[in-house]
Amino acid sequence: MRANSANSGPSTPYGRKARAAVTFEPGARTAWHTHPLGQVLHVLDGTAQVQGDGGPTEEVAAGGTVWFAPGERHWHGAPPDAAMVHLAIQEALADGSTTTWLEHVAE
Repeated sequence: MRANSANSGPSTPYGRKARAAVTFEPGARTAWHTHPLGQVLHVLDGTAQVQGDGGPTEEVAAGGTVWFAPGERHWHGAPPDAAMVHLAIQEALADGSTTTWLEHVAE
């Protein structure tokens, strides 16, 4: 993972990018997951918490961007005391899949 401190839609005939502006309420986060072709997150509002498997939880402020490599197991969400909005961009495989969802994040 590399970090710098709204509508979702399917791929278009011009590419295989899927995107979504996602709002996380305070303390909300994804489950662990991977993206076969990687993912870019750009924080639009608030501060994101992100973690790659085996790494520390990192905070990324509004305006920051994170890259998760293809197949990198990770999660992202909002801190306990504030909401967060990010733009998620990932490329789809030929079958349209962009994400493999895994187990919930343990405390």
